[in-house]
Amino acid sequence: MAIIKLLVEGGNMTPGPAVAQQLGPMGINIGKVISDINVATAAFKGVTVPVHLNVDAKTKKVSIKVLSPPTSELIKKELGLESGSAARMKMRVGNLAIEQVIAISKIKHNSMLSNEFISTVKSILGTCQSLGVMVENKEVKEVLEEIKEGKYASEIKSQRTDVSPEKKKAIDEFFKGIIDQQEAIKKVEEAEKAAEEEKKVGEAVATPGATPEKKEAKKEVKKEAKKEAKKEVKKEAKKK
Repeated sequence: MAIIKLLVEGGNMTPGPAVAQQLGPMGINIGKVISDINVATAAFKGVTVPVHLNVDAKTKKVSIKVLSPPTSELIKKELGLESGSAARMKMRVGNLAIEQVIAISKIKHNSMLSNEFISTVKSILGTCQSLGVMVENKEVKEVLEEIKEGKYASEIKSQRTDVSPEKKKAIDEFFKGIIDQQEAIKKVEEAEKAAEEEKKVGEAVATPGATPEKKEAKKEVKKEAKKEAKKEVKKEAKKK
């Protein structure tokens, strides 16, 4: 019996050379296999899912085994993201409720080495951190400390996955403030970069009479002005 390993988009697999080259020579009905895979992976629509096909070349029977999608894919699906943060130490891409983390943990638990459900939850939180995702309006490190102190014990023990509309709204609104703040900081950094480029151009065409002392004094004035501008932008962002 041959085992064919695939990575497909849940509920949306399309014909391709990889499948045709492996199933075609066996005389397997490729269209039916693809249709069956799409039915089997429909619950993971929009998520990349590992699928194993067990193929009996003699009977032409194909059995489909859908494996658990990667944790990062499940988190991105929950947040409606295409990718994580390219600069996770600076930029945040999403904000989950602990119930959403628990929902992902339930999907992954049986395929993980951890016997205790709480260990799976911590593992999912670790992936959230690597993607630049906040949980409960906080950094993941803080949430892990709270779990250690017993917070969320009731939710984790009962494996609660329902998020109230009020809580979801509050979490979304909080994260909107984070996005606004990040955008404000980004604009300041872009302005600083532009100013730096402008300064380099200015220095390149500086008049012969400009002394090093004057240049240094001018540099310090600009530096202080930038610092003050950045502080003001951050202050305004926090007010929002």
